[in-house]
This record gives sequence, C-alpha cells and structure tokens, in this order.
Amino acid sequence: MNRWIWSLPLMLAATPAAAQVRFQDTATLDMAVAQFTGQAIGLEGGARTPVDRRLKLAACPLPQVEWRSAAQDAVVVRCMTPVWRIYVPVMAEPKPAMQQAAAMTVAAAPVRAEPVIKRGDPVTVAAGSSGFSITRDGIAMGDAAPGARFMVRVDPSKPPIQAVAIEPGRATLPGWAN
Repeated sequence: MNRWIWSLPLMLAATPAAAQVRFQDTATLDMAVAQFTGQAIGLEGGARTPVDRRLKLAACPLPQVEWRSAAQDAVVVRCMTPVWRIYVPVMAEPKPAMQQAAAMTVAAAPVRAEPVIKRGDPVTVAAGSSGFSITRDGIAMGDAAPGARFMVRVDPSKPPIQAVAIEPGRATLPGWAN
C-alpha cells in the first residue's frame, strides 16, 4: 500500500498535457468585454460584475464579443470551437425622459395581425430544401398569425409539435424557410 501512495505523484506527473483539461481564463473575458464596451467593470456602460470565476468554460483560442441586442443591455461572448456562449449584463446608461416616453408609447400599441390559422383547422406542416421535402397533416391546437408559432397535433398518441404559420392551412417547422 505504501509503495502505491508514493508512486501516485509520479503517475500524475507522467500524464500527458493533452489529457489535462484547460479552462478559459475569465479575467481575459473581462478584459475583452471592457475593451468592447469602452468602460471598466462597474462603470456606467461597462459590465455590471466580473465574469463568474467558477465558470469552467473550455479554453477558446479566439472569443468573439458582440451586443446581445440594439438595447445594448448585455454583451454576448461566444466561442465557435469549442462551442459555448455567455451573456454579460451591462450597466445601461439612463435614457433621457423624452426617449423613455417615446419607447413606452410605441410599446403600448402593439399591432396584432389577424390569425390565418385557427384552433381546430386542418394544417399541413412542411419542411424541406432543394432535394427533399417532408410534410405532415395535423390539427391546429391554437390560433396563429403569419410568422407566429403554434402547436399542431399530428398523432393522437404523441405530443403535439411546434409549427410556424405561413398561410391558411399551411405551416412550416421553426427554423425552416417557407
């Protein structure tokens, strides 16, 4: 037993470097976000807090940084190989009162399109591209305007599927073009 305990450090030292897992340095991610936003952590326009040091992200040779949306309230840091992404909240700059009032007015009056598919309607769900196509017939479980998602029952013994309304009686799977 003693011989095994003494040989443990030698076995650990002999493991190849490739077998040891490397993790992304979160301080590097903090610097990338600060450079992207132009503000330090905790300042207006910068990240609210540092990236959590407990994250164990696979090491990324080239992290990409971009705004999450036009509101610029969060930064997306992503890696393409290996694939991962995190969201870093940003301390939003206060908007002038006039911009806030205009934003609230626009948000208060959403335009609702008339549904082209109504609950109980027969629906053909199609997906495909050049070279193949697949269709399933089903029954709409809710109303949907063009481009809206809704549930379709295609088999009574299975759960419904999600579809995107195109026109009366026609839908496609999310992520597929018309």
